[in-house]
Amino acid sequence: MTEPEAQQPDRTDPVPAPAPVPAPAKKAMSMEEKLPRGLWIRLIIYVAVGHLFAAFIYLLFSLGAQNQ
Repeated sequence: MTEPEAQQPDRTDPVPAPAPVPAPAKKAMSMEEKLPRGLWIRLIIYVAVGHLFAAFIYLLFSLGAQNQ
């Protein structure tokens, strides 16, 4: 009894070359490097409010220590 031969893939078809990776657009690169304007404004506000709150707490502790 003869065994059936395993079918080999047809190697005559050319293998397609991988597509070249396009360089990132200049606009996309600048967007990744710069923060949006709204984010900067919120960041400045949060830092300012955080410092004002810390100064208020410091003031409360300073005044509390003087009254003892």
